[in-house]
Amino acid sequence: MARKKAVDFEQSLADLQQLVERLESGELSLEDSLACFEQGIRLTRECQAALSQAEQKVQILLERNGELEAAPFQTDTDA
Repeated sequence: MARKKAVDFEQSLADLQQLVERLESGELSLEDSLACFEQGIRLTRECQAALSQAEQKVQILLERNGELEAAPFQTDTDA
């Protein structure tokens, strides 16, 4: 299920980028611009919520003995 949420986040981010490009093109009517803006706000909130949840999960995973411990971020290339 975590993979599906990551895909949803990635798709929402891609959709948001497309909306920004459409808005920046200046070729939309006022009504279409407002609809895109509303959709962009919704997508932004969804992405922010997903990032907040991910941050909370990271904090829980790093918590040791009731205190938060800083740990270096490991990527696949670090291994």
